Amino acid sequence: MALLKTKEIREMGKENREKKLKELKLELVKSKANVSKKGSAKTKEIKKIIARILTINKSQEPKKKSGIREELNKT
Repeated sequence: MALLKTKEIREMGKENREKKLKELKLELVKSKANVSKKGSAKTKEIKKIIARILTINKSQEPKKKSGIREELNKT
């Protein structure tokens, strides 16, 4: 497993990020199965990369207005 930096993740396309996310989740399950009750550095790193990908995916979504003010302004 190679370390993915934020810059590399941002340069990936949305489809590539989704594919990588699935691969990492599978790897996380395998890693958890191989580790005893103690935590492992590999598991921790996989979780961090998954969090980075999810954060970048969320930040690149178009902003959606929602809330009480928007509802009141419609009427």
